[in-house]
Amino acid sequence: MLMKEYRICMPLTVEEYRIGQLYMISKHSHEQSERGEGVEVVQNEPYEDPEHGSGQFTEKRIYLNNKLPSWARAVVPKIFYVTEKAWNYYPYTVTEYTCSFLPKFSIHIESKYEDNKGSNDNIFASEPKDEETEVCFVDIAYDEIPERHYKESEDLRQFKSKKTNRGLLQEGWINTQDPIMCSYKLVTVKFEVWGLQTRVEQFVHKVIRDVLLLGHKQAFAWVDEWIDMTMEEVREYERATQEATNLKIGTFPPAIAITETPLPSSTRSGPNSAPSTPLSTEAPDFLTVPKERPRKKSAPETLTLPDPGRRDSLFKLPSFFSWNSSPQPE
Repeated sequence: MLMKEYRICMPLTVEEYRIGQLYMISKHSHEQSERGEGVEVVQNEPYEDPEHGSGQFTEKRIYLNNKLPSWARAVVPKIFYVTEKAWNYYPYTVTEYTCSFLPKFSIHIESKYEDNKGSNDNIFASEPKDEETEVCFVDIAYDEIPERHYKESEDLRQFKSKKTNRGLLQEGWINTQDPIMCSYKLVTVKFEVWGLQTRVEQFVHKVIRDVLLLGHKQAFAWVDEWIDMTMEEVREYERATQEATNLKIGTFPPAIAITETPLPSSTRSGPNSAPSTPLSTEAPDFLTVPKERPRKKSAPETLTLPDPGRRDSLFKLPSFFSWNSSPQPE
């Protein structure tokens, strides 16, 4: 387990950031999604908690494969996604990431927001925390982001908001900016697999830091797009954008389709509550017979491989895209 606390200051108030965060997440997810690739919204609805009161629950699937490092691609299936579940009781939120393929992998993020410069050292005092937990300050204007994500319009050293007159953030801006707020995030990464734990947990934290930096930069760079929105308007924008994103991801016939149509009686089926999965007739690549494969003359003629085109019980899994926010250690 590796725990770190991130503190990201913003030239906004906590109330303004509430709108800006929702807007940024929806727009960013839509931009990063392509045909068959990206972030799919599964559920987004109001949620009532006995301790924290009214909130919003969301569940998403983040498809990760092509952007995984090579050592990870070698051991994961071609269709691979991480499940994100978030409970938003603003100004307190909890987000969890899990993967059914990797039961010993998880990310837990607790977030709190305050109108200060990141000076509250006891904001997570009620949470069990290692005394050696590293505190990482993230500067949205001067910390480096991966070159592929750089956009001049999102360079906060050169950007100035027309509607708020905030911007052109100079060196040391955190000490002079008014208004200012801080997003505090306590992030715990677990990957309890011997031989890989340290490497994977450090890699995931680097990815998280890059994602936090890019997302918060964009939230302020897009401020003129959302600053006049009400909560009702940003929720409507969120709903419309999520529908468009899901459509953008699913605009082609999938190789695996979930349906309620039962399979033929000869096919082994799961419980009645489980949806059936029609299968493609294509054989997977690892069962394809090499065309030029020489055969030994002494080999007995006792093994006959079936025609791949006639195997109706096999299927090929598609490859999916991931966020473009992560470096790829080899």
